[in-house]
Amino acid sequence: MILITHDNEKTTLEPDQSTPPPSGNESMTADSSTSEKASPATSGDVDRDAERQGGAVESKERASADGPPEGGFQAWTVVLGAWCCSFCCYGWINSIGVFQAYYENHQLKNYSSSTISWITSLEIFFMLFMGPVVGKLYDRYGPRYILLFGSLAHVFGLMMASISHKYYQFLLAQGVVSAIGASAVFTPSLSAVATWFHHKRGLAFGITMSGSSAGGVIFPIMINHLIPKVGFAWSMRIAAFMILGLLIIANLTVKTRTPPHPQPPMTLKEFFSPLTERTYALTAAGNFLFVFGLFIPINYLIVQAIAGGMSPSLANYLIPILNAASLFGRIIPGILSDKFGRYNIFVVVAFLTAILILALWIPASSNIGLMLFAGFFGFASGAFISLGPALIAQISPIHKIGIRQGLLFAVMSVGALTTSPIGGAIVSQENGSFTGVKVFAGVMCFAGSTLALLARFSAIGLNPMKKF
Repeated sequence: MILITHDNEKTTLEPDQSTPPPSGNESMTADSSTSEKASPATSGDVDRDAERQGGAVESKERASADGPPEGGFQAWTVVLGAWCCSFCCYGWINSIGVFQAYYENHQLKNYSSSTISWITSLEIFFMLFMGPVVGKLYDRYGPRYILLFGSLAHVFGLMMASISHKYYQFLLAQGVVSAIGASAVFTPSLSAVATWFHHKRGLAFGITMSGSSAGGVIFPIMINHLIPKVGFAWSMRIAAFMILGLLIIANLTVKTRTPPHPQPPMTLKEFFSPLTERTYALTAAGNFLFVFGLFIPINYLIVQAIAGGMSPSLANYLIPILNAASLFGRIIPGILSDKFGRYNIFVVVAFLTAILILALWIPASSNIGLMLFAGFFGFASGAFISLGPALIAQISPIHKIGIRQGLLFAVMSVGALTTSPIGGAIVSQENGSFTGVKVFAGVMCFAGSTLALLARFSAIGLNPMKKF
């Protein structure tokens, strides 16, 4: 048996004294399929997850000529393309609070807040729920044609929303068609980035996801300034043309380092198999609960601020403030996660998000209080968005990263679909008071953070100082 250890970035091979060394050159050319047969599927996957973080599995991959380059022109152009995808997809999603407030006062003013929120909830749901299907297609065919389809569908959906007047039209165009396209853009671009980096994966994901922050700053300000000048229809079209231009760049630059793996059709057993791994299951469950609280402030911060007396012109800047702060929240924790461990940093920022909701948003009533909350919440929640995919990449075989990240997004999509309607129902039940929905958001984020902490413990034990 061979153990692989590290000494200042140098990979060395040492014989394990507990077993006799293999003969010949077998130690240098051990096949990955042999390691898979060494233990039962379920427990073996969990063991390899911990081993991979410790360096044994992926160090062996890096020792070969086919290891991730950790940089270079081609790798960073892939990050550039993925940044454009993040800008156009999650950046647009991060702007949904603007549309919630606008629809309530204009085209859909005769509908309740809870009913209108189904448009934005479906948008988030389909973007995430399509993840397993898109991920499986990515593993099998690569990103090229998936990305092309998604680009066309995302832009087409927004163009159709620009000519919509009725509730069902907004629901289908913005909530379904555009969102499915966004999923086909975002999921393969994120999976492609993971194939180019290992040591710098946290940084690469952080830079990629900073695109969503930039989009979350630019789109709300742009839409709010364009609507009074050119109207809602042309505001949506201008945004769609801007997205089209960025996605052209993405289609030209996003590519995977590893070739597609021909695979049989996906079965239910294959689809749910990652959930049999304790670390993966706890991670997915933590993300599932956390999402219930994450999108409440994004959806209702503007509405609550206006109801509390903030002028609409100032309230419309809350989401850009939130997203501007999340730009730093995506990059800085990403850098720290490469040094101190991705799960370690993820748990810290997740608990910080819950504390901010419970300790700052609930008592905040003044303009300055709400603006401070928007900034601090944006930083903490931004780290959650960027580090979540990095966690799955850390505990997944590289040739299955598409389906495993897609399953995480599908699990999160259930919370994303229902959280805004639940929030609207809570506000209606309390006669317009937002205290109950704030408590709901904080408790769900705290519960999700706790499960993420348990996932870390399940992988490497209770030692708080160990990097993971």
